[in-house]
Amino acid sequence: MIEIKVPTVGESISEVTLLKWTKQEGEWVERDEVIAELESEKATFEVNAEKAGALFQLAKEGDTILIGDVLARIDENAVKPEGKPAVAPEKKEDKPAPVATNQAAVSSVSNDIKATPVASAIIADKKVDPSSITASGFGGKIMKNDVLEALNHPGKKAFAGNEIFSRNVRQEKMSNLRKTISRRLVESKNTTAMLTTFNEVDMTRIMDIRKQFKDKFKESHGVNLGFMSFFAKACAIALSEWPTVNAYIDGDQILYHDYADISIAVSTPRGLTVPVIRNVESLSMAEVEKAVVVLAGKARDSKLTAEDLQGGTFTITNGGVFGSLMSTPIINIPQSAILGMHKIQDRPMAINGQVVVRPMMYLALSYDHRIIDGRESVSFLVRVKELLENPELLLMGKDPVKTLLEL
Repeated sequence: MIEIKVPTVGESISEVTLLKWTKQEGEWVERDEVIAELESEKATFEVNAEKAGALFQLAKEGDTILIGDVLARIDENAVKPEGKPAVAPEKKEDKPAPVATNQAAVSSVSNDIKATPVASAIIADKKVDPSSITASGFGGKIMKNDVLEALNHPGKKAFAGNEIFSRNVRQEKMSNLRKTISRRLVESKNTTAMLTTFNEVDMTRIMDIRKQFKDKFKESHGVNLGFMSFFAKACAIALSEWPTVNAYIDGDQILYHDYADISIAVSTPRGLTVPVIRNVESLSMAEVEKAVVVLAGKARDSKLTAEDLQGGTFTITNGGVFGSLMSTPIINIPQSAILGMHKIQDRPMAINGQVVVRPMMYLALSYDHRIIDGRESVSFLVRVKELLENPELLLMGKDPVKTLLEL
């Protein structure tokens, strides 16, 4: 038997959580094949089989395991099954159905809705809104009784897995990642003199550019032209002009960074992570968008490494994707500032004495007042606003005409 032990993943990390087994008990595994996914307080990582053989698990999913403990054993003397079929790729979870804002009738069941054939037939026949049904089946599948329950109790929806009027209380151990998030947020609040300054940006120009060039951009670069590249590039320019916003406090020293490593806050089912895009000041718009796609995919699939999360001189977080209109983001220590993006909303604005409807976004900059003064924080945010409302400035940071005239 070969013992598979939990590897060392960092000097300060003593335990990890077993997220899931990717191979079943007794299943034949090949050498270097991934058998499990573990989560430390900083990142998730995979464990590979050191030898080919039959897998015997020594822990359950959700268990906390110490570094160096035996996670599994592999019987390398086991007989490999003849004609072992290729392992089919794991089917991704279907996207959840969008939540309806009213009880609109439906005449058929979308392919995005997971339901048994009988449940689907009842939903279509009775014109039941799937979002009003509490699914009890495995993986969120709607069962026949779930539909009948919704029909018998119109307008009443219990929490998943419970009946109406339930008083059930569930207890669940905090994951290592959630413990780390909790500790760092409290530390940020207790060790920084945090203030937040606000502004708003007219997104008209950026939205026009995206509309005009999105197809050509996708064709040329293979990625969509999103908002994050505009914001990241604008912040990189502003950080070069206001270096204190890009600095750390280290004891009685201030560490200035002559580069922009921008952390992008990404929400995952297990909590918030902030992977880093390195040297944004040196990247093109397409390179930023490609980096965002890669990091978001790794976060979604729990593939982020410790290296992906280390460093970062400034953070951008986008609460607008969840509908937030205004918020005060909390500093990602040891950084000194964080920019909060929010929902784009049409609002009447006074332009040259005329009321015009424009797509507006509130911006929030939370900063550590110990190192960043009000003048610097406000000027930084005003500069970001200027760059976003005049995207041509992102090319060199200056007005082309003024540059031509040497003004």
